[in-house]
Amino acid sequence: MNSKNLFKSPLFVGAVNIAIAFIAMMLTRVIYFIENWSSFAPYMSWELATNMLRGSLVFDTSTIIYVNALYLVLLLLPFHLKENERFHKFLKWVYIVPNGIAIASNLADAVYFTYTGRRSTATVFSEFANEGNLLSIVGSELITHWYLTAAFIIIIALMWKAFLKPSASVSTTKWRYYTTQGVSLILLIPIAIVGVRGSITAGTRPITISNANEYVNRPIETALVLNTPFSVIRTLGKKVFEIPNYMTDEEMNLTYTPEHRPTVVADSLGKNSNKNVVIIILESIGKEYIGYYNEGKGYTPFLDSIAGQSLTFKYSFANGRKSMDAMPSILSGIPHFVETFFLTPASLNELGGIAYELGKDNYFSTYFHGGHNITLGFKAFTHATGYDSYYGLDEYCKSDKYNGMDDFDGKWAIWDEEFMQFFADNLEVSKQPFLATLFTASSHHPYKIPEQYVDTFPEDNNNPMHKCVRYTDYSLRQFFNRVKTMPWYRNTLFVITADHTNLSVTDKYKTDLGLFEVPIIFYTPDGSLAPSLRTDVVAQQIDIYPTILSYLGKNEPYLAFGNDLFTTPAHKTFAVNYINGIYQLVQGDLLLQFDGKNTRAVYDYRNDPLLRNNIIDTRSEQPAMEHLLQAIIQQYMQRMNHNKLKINS
Repeated sequence: MNSKNLFKSPLFVGAVNIAIAFIAMMLTRVIYFIENWSSFAPYMSWELATNMLRGSLVFDTSTIIYVNALYLVLLLLPFHLKENERFHKFLKWVYIVPNGIAIASNLADAVYFTYTGRRSTATVFSEFANEGNLLSIVGSELITHWYLTAAFIIIIALMWKAFLKPSASVSTTKWRYYTTQGVSLILLIPIAIVGVRGSITAGTRPITISNANEYVNRPIETALVLNTPFSVIRTLGKKVFEIPNYMTDEEMNLTYTPEHRPTVVADSLGKNSNKNVVIIILESIGKEYIGYYNEGKGYTPFLDSIAGQSLTFKYSFANGRKSMDAMPSILSGIPHFVETFFLTPASLNELGGIAYELGKDNYFSTYFHGGHNITLGFKAFTHATGYDSYYGLDEYCKSDKYNGMDDFDGKWAIWDEEFMQFFADNLEVSKQPFLATLFTASSHHPYKIPEQYVDTFPEDNNNPMHKCVRYTDYSLRQFFNRVKTMPWYRNTLFVITADHTNLSVTDKYKTDLGLFEVPIIFYTPDGSLAPSLRTDVVAQQIDIYPTILSYLGKNEPYLAFGNDLFTTPAHKTFAVNYINGIYQLVQGDLLLQFDGKNTRAVYDYRNDPLLRNNIIDTRSEQPAMEHLLQAIIQQYMQRMNHNKLKINS
């Protein structure tokens, strides 16, 4: 075969086109990095960049083989009648369309990373399955991030232009053609298997998203090593909760159990037993925005004033990174491990929670969220956990007192100010004692506030969240100004927290731990909780449920993975969460990161808030922390798989 024929051979042009796909994938990674510059650049070094590049080639290889499998098989298929111009034009589309989808998903995920801190997985399809306004959201994103749309068009145009086609005729003898094509196709099979598995070593398991941690210093950096198509493909149909065998069940239960059987409660039984409970979950308002936690530098003057009159915590954390993660954590004491609970088969398990437990004492429980009633599965979850009623956009629009859809923000929900007043209306006439939960919505993408407040609440530091935070804080002030005149107000425990963090500008809040820093505030108008900023305790969302029951003097058994912050010794309190294949445990002044098999890092987060100094194997507390985290994980996985998320009385 002469050189001219070689350059037109299917094997050569296939290799060139695959190389083009690699370049395109790498370009999307560079764009991903630039789009999220502040999350990655401050920690980057040449050594880290080299490791990440090496790892990204492993994951890109797997993806490119998946995406281009049909193209390669058709290209190398030893059937000479296919060698014509029409077939190769068709083959070009077989190449461009799947690669275009892969490129688009990478670019879109560059935006979504801001909210999740990771690459999207297969559950993203379930997450937005019931969002009727999805096309509107995508459309606005295409406009806002026009440069990513332009990048997609340019990359696809270049791929289209650079695409090579083999000769449309068989220029050699048929036996040589069939031999060459057949051998090439046969050789492609083991090469593809090795590429998809990510290793040539016999007996190793195929790489999965957790393997990306081998190439990074921080779990959040795995987003640069991975690519979105790989993360989606590798999690399709995958069993989410695999039970580890760290220890015997007896040892596990002695080390840690989520079963609470109170013998001591915070107050004598009956002292607070009939108090109302109001839980307010603030959309995306992490600690970074609250001046009380940042030496007065913040955007929430009203929330600052409430925090100063409350029991709150310097070290308090979310258990997940999404709104869907917060609901099980706050209301049922279930942390987020591996995947969002709502999107797994375990969501069909029998569930307990704060509404179920208080319902035993004739509490009337209501849940309020200003979005469409089907939004994110909230209504289904509240029903499953014992709430008596749900108030969403549908109920708001039925009220003659308000403006219905005129108060809709156009994307997600009713504006916070109006919906909080609707919340207050219902509390005023509610049966007591009650449990009422409000999930706000306005401090959220696409970062809009009502037109009348555009000049009142300006945007600072080029962060669109700041004006939204100011607006929600103002709405919260209006709500409290209203309800403090109501008879039930002084006989109420208010719990204020956030579902997760959002756009960050401060380095401290961009770390693997800072991404989870949310407020947890317990406020009682009657002063029964002495105002205090606890610095000795580690608090988390899954502690809220046990702590409320303790405050109310409830002593029946229940299940929650968190601690009662009133009776648990400070040194035994902890927080857990999960990010990019890494389990995190915070206890005392240490953060431990565990990949399911080995500890990857330990940080003294109080003295090293930017997590720059990995002190693994230098602290005596490490073995006990590892053992505790393993017991928590094993308990979690067993109970998820065996439907043991509730203690039946």
